[in-house]
Amino acid sequence: MTWALKRQMFYVAVVVIFFSTLAFLLIYPKLNKPPTCSDGKQNGNELGVDCGGACTRACIAEVDDVSVLWSRAFRVVPGRYNVVAYLTNHNKNIATSRINYRFRFADKNNIYIGKREGSTIIPPSGNFAIFESGVDVGNSIPVYVSFEFTQAPKWTYVEEKKIDQVKVLVSNISLTGEATRPKLSATLKNNSLFTIPRVDVVAILYDASGNSVSTSRTFVDVLGPEGRAEVTFTWPEPFDKKVVRTEILPMFDIFSAKLQ
Repeated sequence: MTWALKRQMFYVAVVVIFFSTLAFLLIYPKLNKPPTCSDGKQNGNELGVDCGGACTRACIAEVDDVSVLWSRAFRVVPGRYNVVAYLTNHNKNIATSRINYRFRFADKNNIYIGKREGSTIIPPSGNFAIFESGVDVGNSIPVYVSFEFTQAPKWTYVEEKKIDQVKVLVSNISLTGEATRPKLSATLKNNSLFTIPRVDVVAILYDASGNSVSTSRTFVDVLGPEGRAEVTFTWPEPFDKKVVRTEILPMFDIFSAKLQ
């Protein structure tokens, strides 16, 4: 082998090594990316694809289904009804900020007479209510009401510390005017240093047998840190049964509650 050929082979080897090293430096990071919660793969300590483990999104397999305890329609005036579904989230530290749902209505002969759709949150841990107002069914009477979620929830973990801190307490509940135009009032108290935007408040009234008599809803635009708000619910007609217990359910998106 001549000296010139050796020199050419040396240069070729240098070029090959250079481009091989460059290709390695470019390709290796792409082939060895650290796992993330948005790469479309189950990797790292994830329990599913981009869920569980270190991810904020919870996997469907580790979440208990939300229970629908009951759903009913309540007459406000002839032809117009409020409807409520009463549910329980069995998951202590898992919630969702938005999910779509559907109410369906049928008369006493179980003939379909209408529906109402909307979207809501699912708060972590405990009972909550989904409310629709002013449902117009014409001359029909909605005797049977069914409720369902129309999409799979996108569950997200909530820090237990935040759940323990961000609470809205209800006090000073007072019901007056039952025989004429009922009025229910109460005080809401933000028991935290978080600012809580848009608190929906559902009131449910019960008779001595524990059956729901009527319901209503109002909302508070924002509850500041350790803030208070007075809420009022009214009905245009007296109830057909005596109310012995009231339940007031504040609902808010815990993910939107922020420290200022």
